[in-house]
Amino acid sequence: MPLDSTAPVSFPVSKENEPVRRRSVFSASVRGVESHHALSPDDAAAIRTRRRRKTNDDSLRLIDDLVNRPMDPMFHDARLVHEHRSTFSIWVNRIVVFLICVAVGFAGSLFVQQLQSDPRKQVRQTLSSQLEDRNTQIDELTQQVNDLRSKVDAQSKKISGSVKSDTLLQDEMLNGTVAVEGEGITMTLADPIAASQSDQTSSSRVGTSTSIRVVTDLDLQQLVSLMFQNGAEAIAINGNRLGAQTSIRKAGGHILIGMSAIQSPYTIEAIGDKNALAEAMGERKLASLYESFKEAGIYPQVSKSNSITLEAAVAGEVQYAERNE
Repeated sequence: MPLDSTAPVSFPVSKENEPVRRRSVFSASVRGVESHHALSPDDAAAIRTRRRRKTNDDSLRLIDDLVNRPMDPMFHDARLVHEHRSTFSIWVNRIVVFLICVAVGFAGSLFVQQLQSDPRKQVRQTLSSQLEDRNTQIDELTQQVNDLRSKVDAQSKKISGSVKSDTLLQDEMLNGTVAVEGEGITMTLADPIAASQSDQTSSSRVGTSTSIRVVTDLDLQQLVSLMFQNGAEAIAINGNRLGAQTSIRKAGGHILIGMSAIQSPYTIEAIGDKNALAEAMGERKLASLYESFKEAGIYPQVSKSNSITLEAAVAGEVQYAERNE
C-alpha cells in the first residue's frame, strides 16, 4: 500500500528509548531536582532523560507552593539565624532560674508544713497554759485566804479573850474551813495505761473516737459518798479539801475539784477510823465496783495512815442566805 506523502514519517521506538513517565512538578524552585524514582543501573535511556519537563503554569506553581511550602521564605530564613548570646548573660539567666526554683520550693515546703500542722493543737496548748496560770493563781489566792483567816482567828481571840466554842469548831471542821489532822486512809486510782498512750497520740488521731474507760467525776463522787457514809470526817482529792461548797465535776478533759483541775493518778485522803474506812472501802465490801474497775484496767489501792493533814477548803462568800434568829 502506497504511503501518504502528507503523513509524517513514523519509525518504531526501541525499548531503550521508550519515554519514562514521571510525576508532575509545578514549582520552579524544584525544576532542577532529579527524579526520586528508583531506576535500574542498566536503564541508560532513563538516566539520560532524568530532567523533568519544564512548565510555565503559574497557577500550578502557586498550588505547589501553598501545599509544600506554606512558610514564608523570609521567616524560614530568619528562623535559621541564631542570636549570639554572651557567656555572662547565659550564666545570669541560669542563676535567676535557680533562685526562682529555690524560692518556689521553699514556699511549697512551708505551705505543705502548714497544711500538715494541726491548728487545734496550738489552741489546746494555749488553753492548757492559761489553765495552768489560773490554777497557780487559785492556789496563791487560797493560801492567802487561809493565812488571812488564821490572822482573823488570832485577832478575834485576842480581842474577845476567849476561844471558840466546841460547836463552832466542830462546824468549821465539818465544813472544811479549817485545817485538820488525824488518822485515816488513802485511796489511789489511775487511768488505764491504754488511756495514757491514747492521750499521747491524740494529736495524730484528731477526729477519732475511743471507747477506753477512764476515771470520771462520777467515780470520784461515788467513792467520796461511800467514805462519808462510812464515817469519814474530812476528805481531800489530790490535796484539794472538800468543803460545803466544793463540787466535783468534769470540764473539758479535766476533772475539777471546786475550781482546781486535777488529773490521773487520783489520790483520795479521808480522815476517820482507819480500820473501819479501810474495811468499808476494800474489795470485799465493794466487789461489784472493784470488778467494774478491773474490767476497765483500773485498780484502786487502799492504804492506812496514822496521820493525815488536810488543808482548809476554799470557802465561798454567802450573799443571799441569812441567819434566822
